[in-house]
Amino acid sequence: MNRVAVFGNAGGGKSTLSNRLAKITGLPIVALDLVKYQPGGAEVPYAEYKALHDQLLQQEQWIIDGYGSLDTVWERLEMADTLIYLDMPVLQHYWWVTKRFFRGFLVPPDNWPENSPLLKSTLLSYYTVWLCHQKLTPKYREYVHQAQANKRVYHLRSPQQVQEFYQIVELELAK
Repeated sequence: MNRVAVFGNAGGGKSTLSNRLAKITGLPIVALDLVKYQPGGAEVPYAEYKALHDQLLQQEQWIIDGYGSLDTVWERLEMADTLIYLDMPVLQHYWWVTKRFFRGFLVPPDNWPENSPLLKSTLLSYYTVWLCHQKLTPKYREYVHQAQANKRVYHLRSPQQVQEFYQIVELELAK
């Protein structure tokens, strides 16, 4: 486990899992939202984002959390040796987006650009959950099914499976 891609629908717990996995493994973490967006929430120019993304992929070790863009997600999944696909029920995603919104008034969400507009980002996340569920989720599921032949794949479908995943990683590292 050296190059880890953590991906899935909006509000699926990618940042939470990535942060905890980085603490367990010591691998460096990169939150794509911090690469793709400037403080305040504006997008960086695509060419700049793509160049930074390409540089990240060349590193020997990483945990990359997030989506980025349609072209870069597939590049990242190909370069990763470990895939962690968070595939919760769609209503779970909506609930966690809502929970993140209300918590965001007290504590900024993990791995979000500084001073990002909470309401605007939340509304976009609600739209993204449905769009991803309709368009990307079937493609992600097929991809991880195929990738099991040559990559370590964790297809996590519930909060319980996420907890079991942490235990598996901790046990492997203890050996």
